[in-house]
Amino acid sequence: MAESDLAPRQRAQWISIEEILHARPQQPIATSRGRGWNGVTVDVHRPYFDCAERYPGLDHHLVCYCPSGHARLVQKRAGAVHNGVVVAGTSYIMPAGHDSIWEGNSGHSVRLRIPPSLVNEAAEQLGEHRVPVEIRNVFLVRDPVIEHLAQALLTEMDQNVHAAQMLIVDSISTALAAHLLRSYNGFGAAGSALDCPLGKREVARLTEFIEENLDRPICLEDLAAVVNVSRFHFSRLFKRTMGVTAISFVEECRIRRAQTLIADTDLPLAEIALITGFADQSHFTRRFHRHVGCTPAVFAREQGRRRGAAMAGSRTSD
Repeated sequence: MAESDLAPRQRAQWISIEEILHARPQQPIATSRGRGWNGVTVDVHRPYFDCAERYPGLDHHLVCYCPSGHARLVQKRAGAVHNGVVVAGTSYIMPAGHDSIWEGNSGHSVRLRIPPSLVNEAAEQLGEHRVPVEIRNVFLVRDPVIEHLAQALLTEMDQNVHAAQMLIVDSISTALAAHLLRSYNGFGAAGSALDCPLGKREVARLTEFIEENLDRPICLEDLAAVVNVSRFHFSRLFKRTMGVTAISFVEECRIRRAQTLIADTDLPLAEIALITGFADQSHFTRRFHRHVGCTPAVFAREQGRRRGAAMAGSRTSD
């Protein structure tokens, strides 16, 4: 059952991310709490033996990753029982709202506590907000993406708190939420919404915006705002519609404008580089050569010869 279908009274009985520290007897040996992180909360627990515990549902999704060792654990939830060995590199996923029973041994674990709001925000960014979200119950899985993201969060916990760390953790949290949507949403993806390409009018508006702003940096957020979709959804829509990434298309527009300015004006190449939005002439030269097959200077000389020949032909005809 999707979380939105549950009664408020039932949701009120769930254990929150803050309350879980007091609801269970074992405390984490390391935690991200107090670091000011947004998104995922990380609790690291040592192995526990001979557990026999029962809990009401959590108000958040739990992804538990085993970084080392192994342990035999019986998990009971969602009307099913799983008796298996949790080994290094494996994970289990417990969605919000499930009562649970745990018996046996709990190995070394990294517990990633994910607010449903984070998953819903990811759905909005991916353009899947019209599809219900119901994270599946998974008793045991070897998922390299979860493993990679959990290890990245552990690495950040070993670092001093820094403003840059907040950005890194936000990105990892968003990536984890998006991965849950992609791989563990019981309702699947919004295929019709994601497969619909941009329309001709939207492409025309984007092209006009790009052409009018070639002299300044253009980012994905700018382009997504033109057609009123999220940055993540826009990237896929644009690639599906145009066959190239949005950033590649912007650069192609810059190069075409530069070719026109070289052919039709006597502006210095350094000025043309700035007009078309390149950081400097060196950057302009590298990208121009990649697209055109020659440097701007060579292209300019060739255009000069063509103009000279055209003028000479005109004088002859006179």
